[in-house]
Amino acid sequence: MIKRRERLLGPAYRLFYDRPLNIVRGEGVWLFDCDDNRYLDMYNNVAHVGHCHPHVVQAIKKQVGILNTHTRYLHDNVLDYAERLLDKMPDDLDVAMFSCTGTEANELALRVARIYTEGTGIIVTEDAYHGNSHAIAEISTEDNEPEDRSDYIVTVPAPDTYRGIYCQKDAADKYAEHIKVAINLLKKRNIKVAAFIIDTIVSSSGVVGAPPGYLRKAAEIIREAGGLFIADEVQPGFGRTGKNFWGFESDNFVPDIVTLGKPMGNGHPIAATIIQRDIIEKFSKKTGYFNTFGGNPVSCAAAMAVLDVIENENLQKNALDVGAYLKSGIKKIAEKYSLIGNVRGSGFFLAIEMMDDRTNIPATEKASEIVQRLKDFGILTNTIGPDENILKLRPPMIFSRENADFFLMGLDKVLQEVRYD
Repeated sequence: MIKRRERLLGPAYRLFYDRPLNIVRGEGVWLFDCDDNRYLDMYNNVAHVGHCHPHVVQAIKKQVGILNTHTRYLHDNVLDYAERLLDKMPDDLDVAMFSCTGTEANELALRVARIYTEGTGIIVTEDAYHGNSHAIAEISTEDNEPEDRSDYIVTVPAPDTYRGIYCQKDAADKYAEHIKVAINLLKKRNIKVAAFIIDTIVSSSGVVGAPPGYLRKAAEIIREAGGLFIADEVQPGFGRTGKNFWGFESDNFVPDIVTLGKPMGNGHPIAATIIQRDIIEKFSKKTGYFNTFGGNPVSCAAAMAVLDVIENENLQKNALDVGAYLKSGIKKIAEKYSLIGNVRGSGFFLAIEMMDDRTNIPATEKASEIVQRLKDFGILTNTIGPDENILKLRPPMIFSRENADFFLMGLDKVLQEVRYD
C-alpha cells in the first residue's frame, strides 16, 4: 500500500511511524487499523469531541440530505452558527468569515491585515507552523530556512521559559522586546509592519505557554507600530486548555484577529477568521470575500453540533480536571526517569520534553523511539519542537481518567524499556 500511495500521490506526502498504520475507523478516543487493533489517540486534535461522535454525525447526515451549497444564498445554519460562535468571543470581535481550513483562515487574516494597515511586514515566532499555502508556508518558519524567507518576514524567539533564551521572572518583557527589534528591522528594509501572528499556545516550538503578560505586551507593541495582532487558535481553541475557551484569554487582552480551524467541525472542513468590525469595514471597501465551501450549511451544522457537545457534556471542565490528573501522573513518572526533562501545558494540550540527563541536550532519538514503542503498545502520539524531542499530547475532549491511566501505564512501560535497552 505504501508503494501504491507514493505512486498515486507522489513522494511529498508524509506518514507517521516506521511501520505506518492503515487506519480504517474511529470511535471516541480510539482509532482502529485494518486488523481491528485499537489505538488510543493522544495526538489528533481534528476529532475535537471524539471520533464519529453520534451527535455530530447525525447533524451532518441530516443537513447533507437537505441542502449543501455556497454562501451566496441566505441560509439560517450559517448565521445561527456565526451568532453562536461570536457569543464565545469578546464583544469587540464581532465578525466571522468562514473558510475550510486553518491555512485559509490565516491567509485571509494576512490579507485583511495588509489592506487595513497598508503594510506588508509580518512578524512570526521561530519554528512556527500556520499552514501550507504559498503565503502561509512562507511564514511557517519550522519548514523554511532564514535565507529562503522574503524580506517582509521577520522572526522572533518563541517565548519558551524552559530552554529558551529567557527563563527568569522578567521573561515576558524581554521576549516582547524582540518584537520591537523586528519592527525596527522591517523599517530598515523600508517595510511597514502589518501584523504579528502567533499560536496563543506556541505549538510547533513545543507547546510553549507564553509567560504571563507576554501576549498582552506583544499586542501593545505591534499596535503602537501600526500593525495588528493575529491570534492563531487552531490548536488551543474550543476549550482545549481547560482553563479558558480560547488561549488568548489567559492574558486578559483582545486580539485584532483570531483564526480557527480543524477542531471546529470535528473532522468536517470548516475554519473561521474572527475580526473586529472597523478592521473588516476598511477591507470591504477595497475588496469582497467569497469562499465556495467556506461556511456551507453542512459544515456549519457539524460545527454547531460540536458546540452542543462541548457544552452539554461539559468538556471544557473535563479537559481541566482530567488534564490535571494526566499531567500529575506524567510528573510522577518523570520522578522515576531522568530522561523526562520537563512536563508542561494545561488541560488536554500537554508536552513531555525528553532530555539526555548526561549531556543535557535534547534526546531526539530516544523521543522518536518512545513514539514508536507507544504505538506498539496501542497509543498514538508524535514529536514536535525544533529538536523533535518533545511528545505532544492532544487527546479528544472526551478523554477520561480511565484513558489517562492506560496512557500512563504505557508511558511507564515504554520508558522502562528504553532505559534498559
